[in-house]
Amino acid sequence: MRSLFAKSVSTDQLAKKPGSLKVLGRYVKLNALLAIIAAVMGLWALQLVFSYLSELDSLDDSYTMGEALKYIFYRSPYFLEQFIPTGALLGAVIGLGLLANKSELVVMRAAGVSIYRIVGWVLQPALIFVLLALAINQFVLPHSNQLAKQINDEDNISLVTSVRGYWTIQPRFDSAEDGSAIPDGSDILYIDYADVEGNIGEVKRWHLDNNGNLQTAVHAEGGNYTGREPIDLSSDKPSEQYRYEWQLNDMVKLSINQGFESSQAVSASDTLSLPFAPESVYLLTRKAEDLSLTQLYEHRTFMRQQGNRSLEHEVAFWQKLLSPLSILSLVIVACSFVFGSLRTHSLGLRIVVALLFGLLFSYIQDLVGFVSLATGFSPMLMVLLPIIGSAALGGYLIKRQM
Repeated sequence: MRSLFAKSVSTDQLAKKPGSLKVLGRYVKLNALLAIIAAVMGLWALQLVFSYLSELDSLDDSYTMGEALKYIFYRSPYFLEQFIPTGALLGAVIGLGLLANKSELVVMRAAGVSIYRIVGWVLQPALIFVLLALAINQFVLPHSNQLAKQINDEDNISLVTSVRGYWTIQPRFDSAEDGSAIPDGSDILYIDYADVEGNIGEVKRWHLDNNGNLQTAVHAEGGNYTGREPIDLSSDKPSEQYRYEWQLNDMVKLSINQGFESSQAVSASDTLSLPFAPESVYLLTRKAEDLSLTQLYEHRTFMRQQGNRSLEHEVAFWQKLLSPLSILSLVIVACSFVFGSLRTHSLGLRIVVALLFGLLFSYIQDLVGFVSLATGFSPMLMVLLPIIGSAALGGYLIKRQM
């Protein structure tokens, strides 16, 4: 039986009153918007429930229920951002599917409204979620992920050293009697955390002699930025223009005698010198997923200045930059499910197919990222491949019904 909408809209009305298209467009946009909101919120809530259940196994005297809820709260923006593409796909299928079940899409097509116009109406509310995903990536995730990691690190201490943070090898030189510099081994340096204000977290430094033998080991609970010292302002490389200094706090130095026969731990004070500004150290100590889009761009620019590259950060940069295209391509696929070969099937089947396709798209995105990391192939092209593929598939299925 036709709905009230189907009875009130006729071919003659749309043909004689172009303004009716605006009313019709608002109706389709509103249905798509409400369906996408419901789908995104539903997937988000489901993920929060699963996260809560997974945290129950980690509860103990130090990691209380309150800490677990705070951790889930800080991680919730990340979960929301992750489910926006799939939610947009599912919501578009539900919104158009409900219109199709009430024969409203049939009336629109009979009134001369093209499929492409209807697809354009559905894409417009999806743009809201495009902007939402970009805003979360830019302004929320860098802070919320860091707060979540602080809770997780404090309450889940592992004896195994984490691979996060910043690792580097610094060559050392000593002054000879004639004033020339002679090699004095190297330092292996690890910085756990840094912020943009110049504060750094746990610092570990191992000094090796020219033969690779361990001489000293230094551990500091943190440090404070004290300033920079000019070296060669005429150099084209920023890393050779200044040396940036940090004062280490609560430092313990372990000196190892020859043959490793005895060692002695002494409290000491020392400084840490790096060729990078505090802002750059902050970028180097953060994981790619914890950086905003602009921070990932700054990291990419900094690595190029140093003659290096981080494929992990480049893949994350292109994934976040091209995420709007991912959402829009999935909405096109959703429209193809309603107008394409699945148009005669039930709404339930369309929803199942949409969920499976959304999961497949997510897995392919992760796969091409791993392929780029393993092969060094262009991260931008690898991230674009599943987006182009899904958009082409959706466009092809829609075109078949024209």
